[in-house]
Amino acid sequence: MGEVEQTQIVTRARLIDLVTSDRLHCLELTAGSMVEKRHVVTPLGVKIGRTEPADIVIADSEISRSHCFVTLQGDDLMVADLNSTNGTFVDGVRVTGPTVVPVGSVLQVGKRTLKHEWRTRDEFEQSEEGDRDLKRAASYVRALLPPPQDSGPIRTEWVYQPSAKLGGDTFGYGRLNEHQFIAYLIDVAGHGAGAALHAVAITNQLRQRSLPNTDMARPELVLSTLNELFQMEDHDGLYFTIWYGVFDARTRELTYASGGHHPAYMVTPEREIAVPLKTRNLMIGAMPAMPFIQATVTVPSSACLYLFSDGVFEVVDKDGQEWGVEDFVKHVLAPPRPGVPEPQRLFELVCRETGSRTFDDDFSLVAIHID
Repeated sequence: MGEVEQTQIVTRARLIDLVTSDRLHCLELTAGSMVEKRHVVTPLGVKIGRTEPADIVIADSEISRSHCFVTLQGDDLMVADLNSTNGTFVDGVRVTGPTVVPVGSVLQVGKRTLKHEWRTRDEFEQSEEGDRDLKRAASYVRALLPPPQDSGPIRTEWVYQPSAKLGGDTFGYGRLNEHQFIAYLIDVAGHGAGAALHAVAITNQLRQRSLPNTDMARPELVLSTLNELFQMEDHDGLYFTIWYGVFDARTRELTYASGGHHPAYMVTPEREIAVPLKTRNLMIGAMPAMPFIQATVTVPSSACLYLFSDGVFEVVDKDGQEWGVEDFVKHVLAPPRPGVPEPQRLFELVCRETGSRTFDDDFSLVAIHID
């Protein structure tokens, strides 16, 4: 049995036991400036590839199925390319044979990078516990999201893809009464379980449809009340942006307000134009007793409303170009794909354009179809 095959029969729980030293050689998979995952390299080595049975599986179209093999030789971390299509690089230099990866150096495979770091067992175990906390928080957020609605005069679809470090995205929608339908999207600044749980607290207020002394059909009042309830000085410096709208089926008017958030977009049936829906209000929590304004637009029959967080468009494509919201919106206007929900179509498009399915920020996108 060869080295690579041996790694497949060792359980994750036993990996650290193979290392006798108190310090561990770790490959830290990064997403932007954040560590997405830490992998311990044991004497058995690890194979990196796009699919199983690789030990470190990275979903990137530029990574080969069996891309490279990393092992320990004494105190040195070594990498060897496995005849990959696009090569393996150490600090920007392509590997042509077994190559040392010094501590602090960056191993690049496809569009992804892994940094070689020494970590104590305590540091590694703390990071593992932190990862578990993030997964629990992400599961909690997802459990609060409303189910898609695939029938009726108002239909909804969405994609929610948390980033590696979990941001503060959440959203909701539903009937306020027989005639009015509300929708909102929240983006708390920062990452981690704290930002996610702050988003949950805000959402719980909105889900109850009962903010104190507030007409939930008036977005300006909703934002004003949220601003008083969630002042950043009372919530560990956390603030958030929001888009909140109320559609009245009797008048076909959509009344909306945004607090520090980029526009939502209304796309007409002909898909010739995406109408930006935004009001000039500050983010929520920055200053007390701030006035907020709202606006109203008439919704044509068979229009679609797109709400999304900035993680959807603040990306870098495979050509190294940084996107803005306009770069994303032009894809919104592209024809739908039969049988594919709009948010899924756009998520897959961004993944193709960036060459990655992992982003620096949460990817949250809601499409609301209004007959």
